[in-house]
Amino acid sequence: MTTATANTAASAASTTNTSTAERTTPPPPSLDDRFRGSLVGAAVGDALGGPVEGYTPEQIVERHGGRVEGIVGPWNGDEWRTARPLAPYHKGNGHITDDTLMTHALVRVYATVRDHLDAYAVADHLVPDLISNTRWIPELEAEALPLHRVFLAEKWIVHRLYYGHNDPREAGVGNIVNCGAAMYMAPVGLVNAADPTAAYHEALDIAGAHQSSYGREAAGVFAAAVAAACLPQSTPATVVDAALALAKDGTQAAIEAVAEAAAHHSDFESALGPLRAAVAPFDTVGPDYRAPSLGARRPSRLHSIEELPIALGMLLVGDGDFRRTVLSCVNYGRDCDSIATMAGAIVGALHGEGAVPQEWTERVAEASRVDLRAPAVELTAVAREIHARDLARRRAHEAAFAELTDAR
Repeated sequence: MTTATANTAASAASTTNTSTAERTTPPPPSLDDRFRGSLVGAAVGDALGGPVEGYTPEQIVERHGGRVEGIVGPWNGDEWRTARPLAPYHKGNGHITDDTLMTHALVRVYATVRDHLDAYAVADHLVPDLISNTRWIPELEAEALPLHRVFLAEKWIVHRLYYGHNDPREAGVGNIVNCGAAMYMAPVGLVNAADPTAAYHEALDIAGAHQSSYGREAAGVFAAAVAAACLPQSTPATVVDAALALAKDGTQAAIEAVAEAAAHHSDFESALGPLRAAVAPFDTVGPDYRAPSLGARRPSRLHSIEELPIALGMLLVGDGDFRRTVLSCVNYGRDCDSIATMAGAIVGALHGEGAVPQEWTERVAEASRVDLRAPAVELTAVAREIHARDLARRRAHEAAFAELTDAR
């Protein structure tokens, strides 16, 4: 074989290999796919974690004869209507909880305003929706006002804004400091897709109506993590890096500690104890989740909610795989529906809807009587409108600034 022939053959082989690689490497998820993946993933994580919320990993194993590997029934079986401490909520069998109800409510606010939101949007749109429009509430198995399902930390915004007429930007002051605002901030991250800083600041503004201190901070950081997950070539590690770059005080320290612990594990069985130990110094609730101390959930610059750092830690442990990551969160116990909601939203934004097991999506949608994709479709359209407005506003500012600097 001559040198020219050999070079031609090598070139052809290289072209064939390249073409094969291009055919086998899936394209990155589109904007629409990431939105669907994030909101569907959040809802599925919520439904998976709901029935074991509030229990320890050991109690979960004892109750279910091993780790939870999918959708399970209520902790107390058919007696869920009267069992304490959760009656009358049917948590299990694929039912979404208040995390998803609030997430979808925030999507509806975006669909109404069709622009960036602030704390006033909570007062003007979210609160009226919670107290005026009946919806199917899966855990109540009834049509009811969302207000009748959300917990006291969420009822707070109705009390403060509708009855108390407080300044929306400050209404969160005085509420218990928990994950109540953070748990439904995925839409903010999606509207600000690929711009974690913008997502962080918008979520902080919105959450001011609901939370203060490290609860409000977590809302901003979670939104930023979802926005970072939408960046091309994003990975679990880059998402955590983006969160750390924006987080402040105890929230930053907690995420850093949990991420460091997670780096030593690729299996949640070995990670459960170390991750809990890493976040424990920052968590005010304490070891008994259902009996927090008097000092729990109070404002502090030294502390953090537990849910967000653990969600990010399990994202690293599961390497962004939906099943591994979300089941890690579920089997962690404690506030695992919110942990799995956050992790599911991030993984879905990273990889798109195809990352979420279809059998889970279908079962949750059917059991909860909710179209899990419709909010994502609506939010995608709104996000495109907002982005167009942002571009116009930016160009107008650039023109004005150029005129100022060019003035003689």
